[in-house]
Amino acid sequence: MSSLDRVADTHYPLLRHLTLPVVAVTSAHGGRINGMIANSAQRASLVPSHPRISVYISKINYTHDLVMSSGVAAIHLLRRDHWDLIWHLGLQSGRDVDKLATVPTHTQTTGAPLIDDALVAYDCRVANTMDAGGATFFLLDVVGAYNGPAGEVMTSVYFRENMSPAKKDIYEERLVAAMEYLEPLSSRVDPSLSWKAPK
Repeated sequence: MSSLDRVADTHYPLLRHLTLPVVAVTSAHGGRINGMIANSAQRASLVPSHPRISVYISKINYTHDLVMSSGVAAIHLLRRDHWDLIWHLGLQSGRDVDKLATVPTHTQTTGAPLIDDALVAYDCRVANTMDAGGATFFLLDVVGAYNGPAGEVMTSVYFRENMSPAKKDIYEERLVAAMEYLEPLSSRVDPSLSWKAPK
């Protein structure tokens, strides 16, 4: 079954109008680091003295567990030439391989790895969370930032329209598998869950 078959007769295709830049999300906890790809990060504050980002992270991702455990994350804007980094972080699991072992990074305040080659990297602490069934919404306080090499932002639209046919097949296959895994979880949103900072 293709992802097109999976979303037929649903409102899902219309939600793609609301997608945002493609970002890398990294975190660290207990000596482990990891990174993943998401398309849900956005500015979550209009107040310059309290810069915030919100990001939706699927519970299927190992990075989700690291962010929940550590309370830290880094959000990275990517450039249009970051295809190799996107596939590297997006098409394998941190449970199986150290994805950041070959990606140059550094740290600032929180200890979350900041990717050296990112367009912009935001060093963040979790301020709050909201359960979304198959995912968690994280509200992040930006405590630092890093400007990397300049370029045009990789948007979700550009990503979908310009990936190679071979990678598109792999991407679609993984998307369908994620949809099937997360579907039963998505119907059970627990409003009682709230953020508890790690001790």
